[in-house]
Amino acid sequence: MNARRNFLGALATITLALIADHTLAGPPAVEILAMPHPPVKTALAPLREWLAAQGGKVRVKEIDIEGQEGIRRMQAVGLSGHIPIVILIDGQYRHKGKQGKALELMNFPAVDGAPPGVRGEWTTADVQALLVGRIKAP
Repeated sequence: MNARRNFLGALATITLALIADHTLAGPPAVEILAMPHPPVKTALAPLREWLAAQGGKVRVKEIDIEGQEGIRRMQAVGLSGHIPIVILIDGQYRHKGKQGKALELMNFPAVDGAPPGVRGEWTTADVQALLVGRIKAP
């Protein structure tokens, strides 16, 4: 009887913790690690505009990828070297895109005019799609 009571108590505690975690979880966090000069700024303008329009539905932090904080953050996610842009969603730059396709949110977006040597395989629409699935309705 005592074991059953302990089991039910533990089960109730776990259930409440899961409900509270789901309910209290904040908006998705987006970190934009980027070089602070014109080609990068231009490439990120559509994403930044969309993120700004989301208001409090998304937490956004911008970090200069060439500064000490940016270098440490890149290293923390396992990256190094000359990478002009890294977009982290909830701390991850690797995600599953459409139809389960692997998607790495790094380098320039795949748009006309992006430098071929550092052109990624992601678009602003890919980032939006990932975030829309995580944004909670008010």
